This record gives sequence, structure tokens and C-alpha cells, in this order.
Amino acid sequence: MVEERAARRLAAVLAADVAGYSRLMGGDEEGTLARLKAIRKSLVDPIIAARRGRIVKTTGDGMLVEFASAVDAVRGAVEIQSGMAEQNASVPQDTRIEFRIGIHVGDIIFDDDDIFGDGVNIAARLEGIAEPGGICISNDAHQLVRGKLEIVCDDMGPQPLKNIAEPMQAWRVRLIGQPPSAVRSDSAVSETQALSLSGKPSIAVLPFQNMSGDLEQEYFADGIVEEITTALSRFKSLFVIARNSSFTYKGKAVDLKRVGRELGVRYLLEGSVRKATNRVRITAQLIDTSTGAHLWADRFDGATEDVFELQDQVTTSVVGAITPTLEHAEIGRAVLKPTDSLDAYDHYMRGIASAYRWTSEATSEALRHYYKAIELDPKFALAHALATTCYAWRKTNGWMTDPASEIAETKRLAERAVQLDQHDAQVLCWSGGALALVCSDVDAGVALIERALRLNPNLMDAWLSSGFIRLTLRDWNLAVEHFAHAMRLSPFDPLLFMMQQGTAAGYFFTGRYDEAAVWSAKSIGENPNYSLAWRITAASNAFLGRQEQAQKAIVRLRQIEPALRIATIKYPFPLRPSDFARLEEGLRKAGLPE
Repeated sequence: MVEERAARRLAAVLAADVAGYSRLMGGDEEGTLARLKAIRKSLVDPIIAARRGRIVKTTGDGMLVEFASAVDAVRGAVEIQSGMAEQNASVPQDTRIEFRIGIHVGDIIFDDDDIFGDGVNIAARLEGIAEPGGICISNDAHQLVRGKLEIVCDDMGPQPLKNIAEPMQAWRVRLIGQPPSAVRSDSAVSETQALSLSGKPSIAVLPFQNMSGDLEQEYFADGIVEEITTALSRFKSLFVIARNSSFTYKGKAVDLKRVGRELGVRYLLEGSVRKATNRVRITAQLIDTSTGAHLWADRFDGATEDVFELQDQVTTSVVGAITPTLEHAEIGRAVLKPTDSLDAYDHYMRGIASAYRWTSEATSEALRHYYKAIELDPKFALAHALATTCYAWRKTNGWMTDPASEIAETKRLAERAVQLDQHDAQVLCWSGGALALVCSDVDAGVALIERALRLNPNLMDAWLSSGFIRLTLRDWNLAVEHFAHAMRLSPFDPLLFMMQQGTAAGYFFTGRYDEAAVWSAKSIGENPNYSLAWRITAASNAFLGRQEQAQKAIVRLRQIEPALRIATIKYPFPLRPSDFARLEEGLRKAGLPE
């Protein structure tokens, strides 16, 4: 009797289903079936055919598809989800057809045009933990598509999958319009990756809508949110998400419960600002993200010169609703008037708006606004401190035209800012960071940063600056810890790639090259042109004996920095000679020319 062997092959398997299918069918059975059939005919099936996929079978709410290439499978999935997002843009949320997609590459058994085995089961389980409209891929699939597609993937960490013996590493494909996932999840999630709540009352202030009918006033509305966020962050009894992450939702229609999960906060503050002639109106409402309930809402009207008082009223009302036992003295300490000059304050807010564009030209524009604010109010400490951040950004990016004079000016501004106000955490943070990272006065810088964190443990910029300063002090573990604090306070920050690269550096200089390679890869995922992350990637892989990966990193690094050689390497932050020598050794092993 001849034993019949099962036919096997390696394949990329895509499993898809419709999120909330039973609910949709219960609401409109015939309409749902008709729309699903039309979507398949006009969008899904043509994309699968174009990407050389084979539809193995379909169920009422899903399908199983086989591809010969992981690249084709992921590219097809992205095209399907992007097309669905466009089609759903004008469809009410409760009637949308949204697919969840899982992809795995593995060994499959095929028999009579059907496919079986763990490769199929894993794809189906990954589809189960994908969010509606999202894509979840296995680590095997991620390894094959990494660097071959213009996509960013967020590490979800080991995921326990039903009927799969061991937890499996999974990755979330980030689609256009999706914010990044800042942390790894240790358990499967049904809709979106959630951050755990802080032990303190936690809040994020979403961008306020500009109701002035004038786009020129957008900076004013954003500035109001910045000031309210800052005032709230001064309460040590609260956990406050940084402005940079809250603003990733600007201009978007959002599900407040979902935002609460993504940011890991219990409360959200949203509202609007209207500025007309010499009058200002601020409306605000506080939402409990666990229930969606509105805890408090109010409207604040006043003259333009009353803007600080209006901001204070919003802040104290929010704090009163969240933590009614706070003493009035603490509230008084949290709402500080930065300047008596409204014109100086206007330039200060315009400077902030310019600085957040992160370009060389925008940084110079911000600097001009801060200097104008200082001219109008020479005792405006925050304007002095923020001007130092422009010089820090110029040094970090190699934009300084006269380093000696710019470093001297940074020192003057920082020392003057601290002289003007020794009790404002932001003044201490930005001045301390500039002294350490621009002027190389690390001892003075770290002292100011530590004082800032004692005053305001919610200040993300202080944790970020402290992380980089700890690298210069060779306090690697504390650097990693402080970068983790910064990422938790601002999980969607535009500078997330810097926090991840700093974490990678902390691991690299302690010889933990595997973890350094993981974190530098995350940094590259956020910013593919960040040369510092490519340096750590190349050196880490070289020390790990992964010569092929190290050499590929060197190729990409030299595309970004064509003139880079061992002899020309510079690091934007102060490093001890022995640490710099280790980085040089790793890059030399990776193949960087002398």
C-alpha cells in the first residue's frame, strides 16, 4: 500500500473578513450583500488579480487568498484598504463595510484547490486581531517585505493567537491617516492597540477648532491649546499627554473612545476658539473616554486682553471637574501669566507655530518671532528659552552658519531665561537642554533639567532632553528609561524617531546590540532618512555578525550622507572618546570606508 504524501508549498496567505458583519446584516441584509458584491467586483477582485493572487475560497463575510510573493500580498492588502477608505469617506460609520486583513508567509498544504495548515491558521488569527480597516502581518511576512515597500509597520510584540501554541510576533501596517502605535502590546486586541492608563487622572487636550473664519488665526487657536495643555501639565496629580501627540488628530473626525485608547487617557478636552476684532470666545467640553459621557461644558467670553484669564478659567474648570479636591493654591500656581504684552504674546505663539514645521526656514522664522517678543517684553522668560531651542535644532541638523557666535548667543539666552524665571519648568527644561547640547555645559544643563522634572513630571521635552544628556553622561539605563517616559507622554510625537534612536544608542553603548538594532529599525520606520539611526543599525548588525544587513545599512547611509567616512564622522551630541571609538569600530566592521 503506497502512502499518499500531502502536497506542500511555501506561500503568502491573506485572510480577510468584514468587521461587524452580523450587525450589518441585521440592519440591512439585502443592502449589505449587494454592497459587498459590488465592492468585490469593482475593487477587491481586480486588485488581487493584478497582484497575481488566487482566491482560494470565500465565505459570507470573508475570503482566503494565496500569493506567491509576500510583497504582492502586502501591497495588494494596502491597495484594498486604501480603496475602501476612499469609498467609506462619505458613508456613515455604522453602515460602513470595513475589512480586517491578516497575512502570514509559511508552509501550506494544498489539496483539490484548497489550502490547509498552520500557514493558513496563523493568517486567519492575525486577521482576528487586526483593527477594522487595518492590516496585521506576521514577523515572517514583515522580514520579507521590509525595505521593499514604502510602508511603515508598528511592532505589536508577541501576540497570543487562538489555537497557536506559542505567542507570535506581529506587526501592524500603518496606512495613510493612521497614527503610529507607540508601544508593543502583550495581548491580542480586538480593535486598536491601547496604551494602559496611568495611575493618575489622565487627560489629552485635542486641537481646538478655529471658528474665526480666518486661516491666519489658526496659530492663535493652536496657541490656546498649547497654553491650556501646559497649565494642566503643571499639576503633579495629573498625567497629561504632550501637545505634539494630541495634534496628530488635528483636522480629523475622531472616535473619542478610540482616541482615549490610543493615547491611554481617561479624559479628553475638546473645543473651539473664535477671535474677532478685540473679542475672544473659547468653548470647551470634557469627555470621559471610557463612557463617551460629557462631564462638563462651558463657554468663556472676554476681550482680547483677557485671553490669559480665559485660559485660566478653562484650566481651573477642567481640573475642578477631574480632581475637585485640589487646593486653590495649587490651581493658582498652575496658571501663570507669561507676559503683560499681548503683542509679545502674539509673536510668541507665532514662533511656536513656525517652529513646529521643523524646517531650516521655519526655524529661522520662529527665531525672528521670539526675538520680536523679547524686544516687546525684555523680561519674557519663555521667549528667551524658546529661542535657545531654535539654536539647538540648528546645531542638531547642521544648519548653523556661524557656530561660535550662535553657541555664545545660546548661552546668553539660556542664562537670561533662567535669571528671569527660575520656577517655570519649561524655561528650565529648554534652557538646560540648550546649555548641555549646544554649549556642552552638561553639568549646568542636567541640574536645570532635573529641577524642571521635579516641578513638572508631565513635561515631555524635559524627559527627551534628559535622555540625550544621560547618553553624554554614560548613564545608559537611565537614558533608556527617560526616553520611555517621553514616548509614553507623547506616543505620536513628530520627534518619536529621535526618542527611538536615543533608546537604540542607550542599548548600543551597553553592548546590547540586538535591542539596539530593533530600536534603530523603529526609528528608521518613522523617519527613513535619519542618518543617526542608520549608523546604529549598521554598527549593531556588524557586531552581531549580520554582515549582509550591516552592509545594506551602509549603502543606505551613504545615500543620505554621500561624503561620510570614518574620518569625517561627527555626532550631534557630546560623546566620550571611548564611546565614539566603539561606534567607529562598528561602522568600520560594517564596511564604511576610512
